[in-house]
Amino acid sequence: MHLSLLLREFFQDIRTQKLRAFLTIMAVTWGTLAVILLMAFGEGLGHRVSVGMRGGGNRCIRIYGGQTRKIFEGLPVGRTIHLHMDDYYLIKQSIQWVDRISPQLGRRVNLRLGDKISSTYMEGVYPDFEYLRAIHPGPGSRFINDKDIIERRRAVFFGETMAEEMFGKGTNPLGKTIELDGIPFTVIGIMPKKMQMGMSNGPDDRRAIIPFSTFQSIYSHRWLGHIIVSPVSLPFAEQMMEDIRELMGNKYRFDPTDEDALNTWDHIENEKTMEKMFLGINIFLGVLGAMSLIVAGVGIANIMYVVARERTQEIGIKRAIGAKKIHIIFQFIFESLLMSGIGGVIGILISVSVVRLMWSMPADEGVMSFLGRPELSGLIVFISISILTLIGILAGFLPARKAANVDPIEALRYE
Repeated sequence: MHLSLLLREFFQDIRTQKLRAFLTIMAVTWGTLAVILLMAFGEGLGHRVSVGMRGGGNRCIRIYGGQTRKIFEGLPVGRTIHLHMDDYYLIKQSIQWVDRISPQLGRRVNLRLGDKISSTYMEGVYPDFEYLRAIHPGPGSRFINDKDIIERRRAVFFGETMAEEMFGKGTNPLGKTIELDGIPFTVIGIMPKKMQMGMSNGPDDRRAIIPFSTFQSIYSHRWLGHIIVSPVSLPFAEQMMEDIRELMGNKYRFDPTDEDALNTWDHIENEKTMEKMFLGINIFLGVLGAMSLIVAGVGIANIMYVVARERTQEIGIKRAIGAKKIHIIFQFIFESLLMSGIGGVIGILISVSVVRLMWSMPADEGVMSFLGRPELSGLIVFISISILTLIGILAGFLPARKAANVDPIEALRYE
């Protein structure tokens, strides 16, 4: 059949069923809008949470000392395992899967700047800590470097909130001196505020960070707080931890399978868990929106049934002069797809406009800072179009099959 003929018959049907067609197209539009926006907001929220989790640890694993829970080589349970600086060097030199690594020491300290007094959690770390914990310096500032470590410099890096509390909002503290536990330190860098989920000893925005060697020379800690590592590639994370447990087990004589001997905070596994959870949420939101499209599909099918009844004599004539069933079925499915397509295009255009409007709004404060902006990906549009196509075919097929199976003689007698 010619396309022009199909379109002419389609618009003739629309004119005879104006209200019904309008309501059905609006239902398809609303269903498409629901599918796209629900999944877009779900995608945006998932991305925001992922960014927040990496703000607490950028695909890294924190390793802490622990206490044995398994008997090993005749040694009793309950032995305390402490991590030392030698362990940092041993892991760095022995485990090929390690990309970045930093030891960590920490304690609460008192800050003093003139008459201002406060307290915060301070850490002594190595330069790799910047990437492992996503603590990146703002414009004009820097993080701890190798020279700070070698020379044991009294240099301090602050989170933005802590810097504003001590130096005042709008003041540039770089190069200025502040006392930490009565010892003068020079401010070398400020970390801008960031989204952070999963924190220990408070948010990074309120943290003070100094060179590891400086921290150790002042406080002389016997053991490390923890060692933080990241793999060369995510697929090697599990192998990296197995090798580290094997290495430490040989040194401290504990069963490598004794997970309590070395406690870990695995940001990689946490992120994978969250990704699976938000995949489930997105599927749920997509199904929820698709239910609206299914209701619209029932409306399309209803119109097609009415059209089939009104065209009974026409269909009988076509069948009598040799029209095949496939031609009748194709005509109805074409009209059904066209109706769902019109509503779908309108829904997609409105969805794109809503998403663009949301992106024009500030998202750094309030609820939007956590929910994030909706993200309209090609996959979401593809899923929406696929659902629309499926509903269009199903809504047109049943009425089409009924119309195609009409007996030509009986159809010609129909009034």
